[in-house]
Amino acid sequence: MEDKEIIRLYFEKDETAIEKTKEKYGHWLKTLSYGIVRDIQTAEECENDTYLKAWQTIPPKDPKEYFYPYLACIIRNISLNCCRIKKSLKRSAHICELSAELETVLPGGSDTESMIDEYILKSTINNFLASISKDKRIVFVRRYFYLDSVSDIAKNIGVSESKVKVTLMRLRQKLSGYLKKEGYTL
Repeated sequence: MEDKEIIRLYFEKDETAIEKTKEKYGHWLKTLSYGIVRDIQTAEECENDTYLKAWQTIPPKDPKEYFYPYLACIIRNISLNCCRIKKSLKRSAHICELSAELETVLPGGSDTESMIDEYILKSTINNFLASISKDKRIVFVRRYFYLDSVSDIAKNIGVSESKVKVTLMRLRQKLSGYLKKEGYTL
């Protein structure tokens, strides 16, 4: 079933929308969640919570052109929140490693101004991603959004792990320069 048809079912509040979503994207959503929570039962719970959140937010949201990315953002946030709730985020070396990789590049802070600037920062990062090649964008997004390991990325795109590591290092440096050029202090 096409995404537009599934979304139409959500707008009509037809419960088969959830079934169709699960048929089409269930495996991918569970895999994404498992990569974060590292527990199959928790990943399944996050998947189910994703369907509920989609049910609650469509309408008013209408993700017709980006249905899977919309669902992926939901499950990623739910999975990360699950880690925080279980206090396993601090103990999860995988997630801490990814945070450490980017924290030297991204501006931070917990003040109100930083929170307001979050939307602008997202837009700036999206512009940066649009400025790099598709292959590099895939590596960056797979690592920092989907939280894939370097070895998984290397296997998926058919290159060595060292090439992925070097690419990520250069992309972080390039992102740092891009953010500085845009007026961010790091």
